[in-house]
Amino acid sequence: MTFQNPSDAEIKSMLEATHRIAVVGLSDKPNRASHGVSKLMQQWGFKIIPVTPKPQAEILGEKVYADLASVPGEIDLVNVFRRSEEAGAVVDQAIARGAKFIWLQLGISDEAAAERAQVAGIPIVMDRCLMVEYGRLFND
Repeated sequence: MTFQNPSDAEIKSMLEATHRIAVVGLSDKPNRASHGVSKLMQQWGFKIIPVTPKPQAEILGEKVYADLASVPGEIDLVNVFRRSEEAGAVVDQAIARGAKFIWLQLGISDEAAAERAQVAGIPIVMDRCLMVEYGRLFND
């Protein structure tokens, strides 16, 4: 199922089942959206797994992985901070990796990739901010 216009109940259910979030495109720069969103999600109790090909040891105190295939253990949600034209490749990696959910951040969408996720049975949210949705649904 693709959550193009997900209900609050669908998003809440997805986030309640999420503990480990692989963040593709997580920046080590505090002024970047990926950093701020991930830091807050970390403070809210989620395990953040930085995924970026930029060689570095850690971001937000967590070991950095070059790609999703390198991440050990289960991945509940793949949070994508890449341009829309790069999102399809990340969605394909998330499908291959067996992620439970895929989230394309605000301003990011790829209909063809969403269809592939749907065929694979992985719910995908596009063009929404994970931090905003979590904050709205759980911290009001």
